[in-house]
Amino acid sequence: MLAFDTSTGEAVVALGAADGTSVAQEYWPAGHLHGERLLVSVERVLLAAGTTLQGLAAIVVGLGPGSFTGLRVGLAAAKGLAFGLGIPVVGIATPLALVAADAVAGVDGARSRLTVVVLPAGPNGRYRTIVRCGRGGAVRLAGRPALMTAETEPAIPPGARMLALDLPTAPRDARAAGERARRGLGEALLRLGADRLAAEGADDLAELVPMYATLPRGAAATGGTIAWSPGRR
Repeated sequence: MLAFDTSTGEAVVALGAADGTSVAQEYWPAGHLHGERLLVSVERVLLAAGTTLQGLAAIVVGLGPGSFTGLRVGLAAAKGLAFGLGIPVVGIATPLALVAADAVAGVDGARSRLTVVVLPAGPNGRYRTIVRCGRGGAVRLAGRPALMTAETEPAIPPGARMLALDLPTAPRDARAAGERARRGLGEALLRLGADRLAAEGADDLAELVPMYATLPRGAAATGGTIAWSPGRR
């Protein structure tokens, strides 16, 4: 099983067994080079584990929210690999995987409480997602991601904690939780992906999309049919 996430400032590619156990993984600064680096990183991780694309049984991909470019590259790669290899694909919300990773670390009471995950949104905004972590480290979204302006402080529900990633001005404990979570993101994606496949099966390739808090530029709606332009544009 291959998992990767390209929504944050540091991309991760991880390879695991069918039960989600990590075999090999690689982290790298994403910048704006997702398209150049992702498949090269996949090749390195497969080589380190002594396997090939043909040995994969499933693909797990992080859905964000996060970098528009990173998410488009990541989803396109995941769908292309899954379609070409004839294997299932599962999408996991990045905040879910981050909270699951921090819960495994067992620091600062990450288990059995609400976590507000805050991630960068473009040059000035932020994405806010609330995740509930229950017994045994089970995680679920407590709501859709929301886009906040730079001037808006993220509301923290009573008893909740904050996890922030790639936000230098966030509180120190929130940044520490984010860095702990980042180090375990690959393994968390593998575990959550394996659980999802076992419980619910694969996602539909045609319907799997990033968790955009706002629609990409030029998109007027989340549904409808595709109309191809007859012009050469």
